[in-house]
Amino acid sequence: MRQIINIFFSIAAPLLSGALMFFAFPDYHQAVLAWVALVPVMLAIAGKKPAVAFLLSLVCGICFFLGLFNWILVVSKYSWLHHTLLALYLGSYIGIFGLAFAIISRRINTTAAFFAAPFIWIALEFARSNMSFIALPWGLLAHSQYQTPLVIQIASLAGVYSVSFLMVAMNCAVAACVYALQSYRDKKIAWTKGRLALISGTATLFLFALFYGNLLSSKPFSGERLKLALVQGNINQSQKWDPMYAGVIMRTYAESSLEVSKHKPDLIVWPETATPRAISMDPGVYREVKRIVNLTGTNLLLGSSQPQKFKKPGHKNFKYYNSAFLITPGTPKSKPQRYDKIRLFPFGEYLPYRNSIPWASISVPDVSSYVAGKEFKLFELPPHRFGVTICWENMFPDLFRQFVKNGAQFMVNLTNEAWFGKTEAPDQFLSMSVFRAVENRVFVVRCTNTGISCFIDPNGRVYGRVEDSNGEDTFIRGFKIASIVPQNSKTFYTRYGDWLVWLSLAISLGVIGLAMARKTPQSV
Repeated sequence: MRQIINIFFSIAAPLLSGALMFFAFPDYHQAVLAWVALVPVMLAIAGKKPAVAFLLSLVCGICFFLGLFNWILVVSKYSWLHHTLLALYLGSYIGIFGLAFAIISRRINTTAAFFAAPFIWIALEFARSNMSFIALPWGLLAHSQYQTPLVIQIASLAGVYSVSFLMVAMNCAVAACVYALQSYRDKKIAWTKGRLALISGTATLFLFALFYGNLLSSKPFSGERLKLALVQGNINQSQKWDPMYAGVIMRTYAESSLEVSKHKPDLIVWPETATPRAISMDPGVYREVKRIVNLTGTNLLLGSSQPQKFKKPGHKNFKYYNSAFLITPGTPKSKPQRYDKIRLFPFGEYLPYRNSIPWASISVPDVSSYVAGKEFKLFELPPHRFGVTICWENMFPDLFRQFVKNGAQFMVNLTNEAWFGKTEAPDQFLSMSVFRAVENRVFVVRCTNTGISCFIDPNGRVYGRVEDSNGEDTFIRGFKIASIVPQNSKTFYTRYGDWLVWLSLAISLGVIGLAMARKTPQSV
């Protein structure tokens, strides 16, 4: 009977862990679950053979990512096959975590595995966030906590990964308690010095995070206030690039901009690819935008590019950029400031290794080929400077911090999320932007085509959403005016980046190497 229970637990535990992680994220927002979500799977793999632990952890990862990315099934041209392959790829990182955990557990002891787990976890989160064209820092464990500002302020010290580190440490402390109780029932040594040190160390880290979070959150933001106006056009994705709707699109943004200009904002913001054609390639569109700017008498920041994403390549002689432009009132000859998107979206804006990998064999659609920008351009809005990220660039901590490190006093993210459909993806995307604000302690402004358009303060608090009378913030047309305070401070993370990750990588490799050097498995 005991053996049957153990087998059942081994099968159910990874599914339970995957489900708990999934429910911690938007659209369910049960963030507290993430603090114990890994306990079942870690208890299930402790002392198991590495191959078994890998498979069980892989099941956990697949379960989590299948749920997290269920919205991908509504995205044009993608199917259950791509959904499954994505979950299998991302789930493999959790599988590797389980493999390393089991090796340490069997060859050293389970307490050592619990100590090493947070270091291994964030090293793997960093790896999947920076793995060439398949990098995807989406669904990091820390992202589940974006609505708990008191806990996440430590990100200003060591980035988003520090919050994941704390959460995995808490999972390990809880698992160690359960493991000790199990050992006591089996009349083994329950409370070793190592387990007590793990629990007390985690408690100390958690209390420090709360203290530090309270300290930062209580500080007011002082300085000159800027008034910004966000315009959310809610242009249907099927209409954005249709020449028949070009006039309607321009009128939509013109009317909203003229309306918000009555409140005399310092800057009006339109989303990514707001114009029906690129203002850098179509003089007529540029003249129309310039006319709107002169009518409002206000600076305008907008996104503009030529072909849409997920479209087959166009004329090969053109170089397409996904760009942001800052246009100021004045003569038509005045040149706009410009930033070209640096980190392009694979399989949307370009096809990686188009001539080497047969993507068509797994039904990956051919797409437009954009050219990546090279410069972390800062926009001048005297006396202030700010940076712009386009679309998914806000997901990458190191890319974002380069703008702030170079002098950006606030950041604007321009994006078009119409292709997500009415899913939980915009909330998940928002959760990542919250961490960019906290890491660098700057205001972050999000302007999207269909939502969620909003403001985020340096403590990660979201305010000033574009909403309708029913409180809906996606797939609605509207605008919002709110104030920000440009910041000149540079956090420890802004200055030194992902130092905790590199330390974790060194510790992980050291502990795994020590475990592999032992020929005889030790007691758990």
